[in-house]
Amino acid sequence: MMAGADERIAWGRLLRLGLGRMGLDPERFWALTPAEFMLMAGLEDAGPVRMTRASLSALEARFPDAGKRQGHEE
Repeated sequence: MMAGADERIAWGRLLRLGLGRMGLDPERFWALTPAEFMLMAGLEDAGPVRMTRASLSALEARFPDAGKRQGHEE
């Protein structure tokens, strides 16, 4: 399941914000978790960051665990 256009990550904007306005070096930028970056950028209230059942199901479908089929370990 591909993310919709409104769910894509705006890498250009994030890089301009992190490397340009915030003055992070690339190594530090890429080492940050999304939550850390959002907090540092003052965007922690920009939207929900909780994992929902639907988003977990979408991740499981997109990235299935190796050796597992429909909830059974092999």
